[in-house]
Amino acid sequence: QVRLVESGGGLVQAGGSLRLSCAASGRTFSSYGMGWFCQAPGKEREFVAGISWSGGSTYYVDSVKGRFTISRDNAKNTVYLQMNSLKPEDTAVYYCAARAGAISRSAPSNDYWGQGTQVTVSS
Repeated sequence: QVRLVESGGGLVQAGGSLRLSCAASGRTFSSYGMGWFCQAPGKEREFVAGISWSGGSTYYVDSVKGRFTISRDNAKNTVYLQMNSLKPEDTAVYYCAARAGAISRSAPSNDYWGQGTQVTVSS
């Protein structure tokens, strides 16, 4: 069982930055692939970024490449999403997800979810 709690969302102007954090409970955190997803009103939950259990592999949706960076600290049971050069279209609720082995880009295929944190980017 893994419990995930996100933090770090907020209101920021276009071009600004935010860092999201996801704190995980459970002694097997280091064996889970982790990821971030976003969901805007009226839209499905979409993959944003993923990271392997070791942190050695990362992957992103094309729209955030070069702007967002996912990282993890297994000693702190925490995964991060550094968001730079934010755009109004990045506005959404951001969710942390975990899956034994590797994170899936398909939201329903992942095992555990946090409650979400709102990110709002004003123009």
